Amino acid sequence: MEDAMSTTGNNSKNVLNSDVEIKGNLKFTGELTLEGKLEGDVQTDGLLNLGDSAVVNGNINAQSVVVRGKINGNINAKEKIEIKAKAELFGDIRATKLIVEEGVTFVGKTEVNPNKVTPTAAPARPGEAPKFPESAKPLGR
Repeated sequence: MEDAMSTTGNNSKNVLNSDVEIKGNLKFTGELTLEGKLEGDVQTDGLLNLGDSAVVNGNINAQSVVVRGKINGNINAKEKIEIKAKAELFGDIRATKLIVEEGVTFVGKTEVNPNKVTPTAAPARPGEAPKFPESAKPLGR
């Protein structure tokens, strides 16, 4: 029975409708659907849903973000960013997974790294065999 009682926290769903305007930073847990305007940053370990009428001027740090409205700022998602058709995004994005639908306006840089690979030395050019000294043997290749 204890497991049934632990439904609070991450299951909370909040909605800020299109008549809401916020100036300041927004912090929440669980899930938030924003249809209104926000001038400030968003910080969450949950899911941020930006509706069609949402306008955000600020940076977003979240677990996952779904973008339908307009954003002028950077998005950093630990898990996934979904940019839906007709969304407008002006800023850089970083995520483990990225989904971009047709019809999106996006101006910025992306960093999508599902395996959290760290950059290493420049890879060999296609068609060139890696160069090994005579005594060295490739490991596991």
